[in-house]
Amino acid sequence: MNLNTKLLALAAALTLALPSKAQAEGKIRVAEQFGVVYLLLNVAQDQKLIEKHGRKQGIDVDVDWVKLSGGAVVNDALLSGSIDVAGAGVGPLMTIWDRTKGRQNVRGIASLGSFPYYLVSTNPAVKTIADFSAKDRIALPAVTVSVQARILQMAAAKQWGVAGFKKLDPLTQTVPHPDAAAALIAGKTELNGHFAAPPFQQLELAGNPNAHVVLDSYQVLGGPSSATVLYATEKYVKDNPKTYRALIDALAEAAQYIAANPEGAADAYLRVNKGSVDRALLLKVIKDPKTQFSVAPQNTLGLAQFLHQVGAIKNKPASWRDYFFAHPAIANGS
Repeated sequence: MNLNTKLLALAAALTLALPSKAQAEGKIRVAEQFGVVYLLLNVAQDQKLIEKHGRKQGIDVDVDWVKLSGGAVVNDALLSGSIDVAGAGVGPLMTIWDRTKGRQNVRGIASLGSFPYYLVSTNPAVKTIADFSAKDRIALPAVTVSVQARILQMAAAKQWGVAGFKKLDPLTQTVPHPDAAAALIAGKTELNGHFAAPPFQQLELAGNPNAHVVLDSYQVLGGPSSATVLYATEKYVKDNPKTYRALIDALAEAAQYIAANPEGAADAYLRVNKGSVDRALLLKVIKDPKTQFSVAPQNTLGLAQFLHQVGAIKNKPASWRDYFFAHPAIANGS
């Protein structure tokens, strides 16, 4: 082996030994879950808005859309490097922000809007959360970690005191929204409760005469709140500034599109999700005055500080800015 060949072999070996970035600029893997709360992403996917805004930044963006269920699964995917941007509730965001503080430094990128989440029951005896008994079962996208689970704990703390915040946890089960909705509508399984998200909660209320709302998330959180958000590691945001900007700009355009054209947004949802949701019901959900599509987070700090109060997270956020990356598009958040 001559000297040049040896040098080339050494260079190749050193290259292999160097740590590589998970993704190069211009590549983004986005995890979403089920429901209208992900409509901003659905519109961005349907109209290829991230790709559009990437070209404005001078790059071609390759977008990979990943469908997952439950905040725990989404957080595991983000930390394992399987995805770049996570879509989940504020509960999972706070969990991963707390655990990665000083290391991967995961923080929020943007809100996906503010939506009322309904705790639906088909048990006629259950009028409030105080009426649940050991015979009831409540479906959640992820036990303990999901934003529904955390809001239920917050409601329990208000009902029975902070020490009783876990009182309803034994009744909860991890079930994807579509499966839980099908179970409640059919009424043939042990599941008789579901802390849901639109449009699944509306499907349940329309599909089972016994279905009724026991709890509205806005009641617990004191008004409209961005329960579902996007978040990423500090490294991804810093290493991919153009792709990151393309994502934020795409979400902002999607929000404008939904406000101006809810019918087109409903069609985009149906195309992307390939579902059989009634279009009229879907439009009703999108046009609901209680629903707001905005990239700036709204009213998230109360839940975050509650999680610190009960010991679910170690770090106490003083402001929503502690767990969101700074960006002009979300500057008026809360």
